[in-house]
Amino acid sequence: MRLLHTMIRVGNLEKSKRFYSELLGMKLLRQLEYPDGRFTLAFMGYGDEKDHTVLELTHNWDTTEYDHGNAFGHIAMEVDDVYEAVQRIKQQGGKVVREAGPMQHGTTVLAFVEDPDGYKIELLSPEATGG
Repeated sequence: MRLLHTMIRVGNLEKSKRFYSELLGMKLLRQLEYPDGRFTLAFMGYGDEKDHTVLELTHNWDTTEYDHGNAFGHIAMEVDDVYEAVQRIKQQGGKVVREAGPMQHGTTVLAFVEDPDGYKIELLSPEATGG
């Protein structure tokens, strides 16, 4: 068994694809249109789906915003340098909601950014992920 993808619902598919590709460096792997169901699926990631876990962006054509509820936490990503990644994301207009620095009760350096729909993305260095 393996983890295939994580799905999040997005209000503006083009804005979300730009965020994940331009600010986080993902590639659009495939996009499927379902006119009868009035939705689109866009699969974003860093490598082929047969070898990598990816992010599925689901855009329901008639919905522009979602309530995240209180159960979802965040998406975590490994970056080479958390401080550099935060600066680059800021320079490209991204929203940083927690600056790079050590976690409150430890030494792991992390940061949080927010995507266009308000989903939190945690940035971690390879040392923090065992990479």
